[in-house]
Amino acid sequence: MSDSPVAVTLLLIDDSIAELRVLLDLLAARQWRTVVAFDGRDGYRKAVLKMPDLILLDVRMPGMDGFAACRLLKANERTRRIPVIFLTAAEHKEDRLTGLGLGAVDYIVKPYASEEEVLARIGIHLNLARSFGSKAEPAPKEVDRLSPLVRAATAILLDNLTTPPSPEVLCARLGTNEKRLNEAFREAFALPVFGWLREQRLHVARQILAQTDTPVADIAGHCGYASSANFSTAFRERFDCTPRDFRRQVAQANADPEATDS
Repeated sequence: MSDSPVAVTLLLIDDSIAELRVLLDLLAARQWRTVVAFDGRDGYRKAVLKMPDLILLDVRMPGMDGFAACRLLKANERTRRIPVIFLTAAEHKEDRLTGLGLGAVDYIVKPYASEEEVLARIGIHLNLARSFGSKAEPAPKEVDRLSPLVRAATAILLDNLTTPPSPEVLCARLGTNEKRLNEAFREAFALPVFGWLREQRLHVARQILAQTDTPVADIAGHCGYASSANFSTAFRERFDCTPRDFRRQVAQANADPEATDS
């Protein structure tokens, strides 16, 4: 993967200086710009002011905790589209469900087993945000780092999310071969082509679950799954909860919007 600088700004919200230092050292490898806040309230203010491309958010903090900050971020029209990843030692299933229910795009438990996985997930969600037209759309330098081959492939796959072409057909349309295409996707997203497509489908499914009452079976079909069971299995493996559990948690979070202080 390229080490060239990209015009991306990340906001890190964590009250632990030691944890922040580790994270800053990790992110320095990508030369992403970073802004730091030490509690949820300060983080929310800096998000509104700086409009970062992605937010890494701890849960347990003094004053305003991460869940409260996430509620504020998602309630503000200016910041609601900024992807939020919880990066926290709060590892209970209820915490993960709460975080995802509040609109976070991912939930990573500390201490994380793989630094490369953390970087890959951040990169995935930056690119997903660009694909779905959020505020976090990267500046031209970030777009330019994607090869023409990857840009063409993602356009085809996004236009055919429900019934994507087979690897053979996709490669034929692009004038390439499967090995070269997968190598290009791994360089851009740290995922092979259909691993990237799986992330796209599940991201879309989460949005539909959170924002509509569409039946789970219909969401499964729209996102290209042969059955509700297959969709539920994939969703649970990725987010550690079933689609119905996730929707229930979203409803509970929306019914109790009052921010909680720790």
